[in-house]
Parts: sequence; structure tokens; C-alpha cells
Amino acid sequence: MKEKVGEVFSIAKDNPPITGCTISKSVYNGINNITYFSLAKNTDISAEIYPYHKLLIVNDGGLNVYGTNGFCKTLNSGESIITLTDTPTGMRTTKSVVYTEISIRRNDKMNEMVKAGEVFKMAELVPYVDGKIVNMDVVHNEKMKFVVMSFDEGTGLSEHAAPGEAIIFALDGEGVIGYEGKDHPIKAGENFHFAKAGLHSVKATKRFKMALLLTLE
Repeated sequence: MKEKVGEVFSIAKDNPPITGCTISKSVYNGINNITYFSLAKNTDISAEIYPYHKLLIVNDGGLNVYGTNGFCKTLNSGESIITLTDTPTGMRTTKSVVYTEISIRRNDKMNEMVKAGEVFKMAELVPYVDGKIVNMDVVHNEKMKFVVMSFDEGTGLSEHAAPGEAIIFALDGEGVIGYEGKDHPIKAGENFHFAKAGLHSVKATKRFKMALLLTLE
């Protein structure tokens, strides 16, 4: 992935819109591509037909996802949508937006809790449970997994290494990411990137929710 490793960062702050422009930054090219988009206010990505879904995660600002027959969904910071396939779909904003786009193939396995064309909040997909960690696979295939997790205060994952690279999206609360022997406090709206085989741990200093995008190519 073309992203900084081993430190807390913010997709929104690192990719500010430029007046009058739309900007895209490819972060990962694989079976499931990852791209950051920054759209200045009153800009538009014209509606086009795609043979695959897109998972859009709004990092900051507001986004309108639109299509034919009056289809239009409004997303604000912290909200997401999986776009429809084989129908014109465009993105526009009246106040600027930064969002992450992940391509989702037709045969990727999606959780029945998420429906294409419907707006949802990642943080609301899983509840907090006293003394427990809860996780949900949102979408996955043999080379990628996107998981949402909730941690009750004081719970966590002991140090381990993943077989691929990963990006964390902190969704709610506060936690600490341990990475290669150093602790990194993280809170809602921030991100973290693990390198392949990087030793890491997670601990919830308060109740904490996060999404984890793991690539296995």
C-alpha cells in the first residue's frame, strides 16, 4: 500500500480538497483497489456504469451518490454506501468531501447486514458487549477482508502479525495500537497502516470500535 506505516494518520487531513478540482490517489492496486478521493465544493464525478460495486467511506465532508430514476443518497462523515452495479452512478458534493473507495467484485461475499444502494454507519454494524470483543465480516474474498470490530473498555488483541497489509479506520471511542514495540493512541476519525507481518496489538482504553481492511495479495 502507498501509505505511511507504523504511525497514526488521518486520511481526511492528508488529502485536503483543492478549490475547483477533483483529486484521486491510488493507494493499492489488486483484486480490490483502494483509492482516496478529494472533491472540492460544487464538483462532480459524472455518472458512469460499473460492472462492480464500490464501498465508499466518507472520511470528512458530505457526498451525494446519484444515478438514474431519481436515485440520490446523501452521506456525511462516518457514513458509507455500497454502490449498485450495471447502473449509472456518480458522486458530487456541494461542500467538499474526502472519501475512501474500495472496489468490490460481484462474487465477493457481503454480509446480509449491508445492502447495495443503502447508506449505513460502520460504527452501528456491531454493538458493544460488556467484557467482550465483537467482530463482523462486512465483505471478503480469498485476497481481502473488511471487518468491523467493537471492544469493551479494557479488552484487546494480544500481539500478533497479519499475513498481509492492513489499514485501520477508527470509528468510535479510543484505543491504543501497539506496533513493533511502540504504543500509538488512536481515536475516532484516525487511521493506522500495518505492514505485512508487522507485530501489532489493539487495546481499548475506552470503549472502541474500528474497521480493519486486510489485503492478502
